[in-house]
Amino acid sequence: MRVLKADNLQGPHIDHGFFGRPGGVSTGVYAGLNCGPGSGDSFDAVTENRRRAMAELGGPQLVTCYQVHSATCVTVTVPWEAGDAPHADAMVTNCTGLALGILTADCAPVLLADTRAGVIGAAHAGWKGAIGGVTDSVIAAMAALGAERPHIAAAVGPCIAQASYEVDGAFRERFVTAGAGNADFFKAGTRDGHFHFDLESYVVRRLADAGVTDIAPLKADTYAGETAFFSFRRATHRGEKDYGRDLSAIVLKEPM
Repeated sequence: MRVLKADNLQGPHIDHGFFGRPGGVSTGVYAGLNCGPGSGDSFDAVTENRRRAMAELGGPQLVTCYQVHSATCVTVTVPWEAGDAPHADAMVTNCTGLALGILTADCAPVLLADTRAGVIGAAHAGWKGAIGGVTDSVIAAMAALGAERPHIAAAVGPCIAQASYEVDGAFRERFVTAGAGNADFFKAGTRDGHFHFDLESYVVRRLADAGVTDIAPLKADTYAGETAFFSFRRATHRGEKDYGRDLSAIVLKEPM
């Protein structure tokens, strides 16, 4: 099983993991550790994959949202029943034993923690959520639980890298209109009128602008890492019918 860790999220009362593709029971286009119940994969396979991932974190209860590329953040106090997941793209909690999980396949998973306050967060930052302020929402929700922005550590997990992310001029204009400095995250593409967008760096900038100073981008490209990660764009370019989802999760542990 491939599990990436961020140094700034290590601690005695916290565990986390950015889970890659290897180590699961799924087959076909989902081959590996597909943790996405919204995929067309077998329910039993996805359930087993999620169980395996949680075993790596000591067996906490995993909660994931019905992700809709929004800036909505929910505060989690108890796990919800299957089928009752809120439509949201970020979660926070100060409860132990609840693993906040984010599902991605090119979008950026963001895991956050204020270990002093005992507050954690997780966000799904695709381009829509990122420009819409999903990271601002999760940080504000953490602060409402007692976290302090200078004490929050954040890690940006595997996502599509700039070299793999070609967009058109209208996409770039949307970002530049939102803030002139956003032009920094684009470079000219190989085709006229096209550009390459740096999603990871944009998310890092949004975190920093919200007052987070301890930020770790993992710089892992989901598109290029075929055996390591699932990728929506790679599957689309290949004409595949569907794709798996990578899981990223963070949990507060009971003090010893």
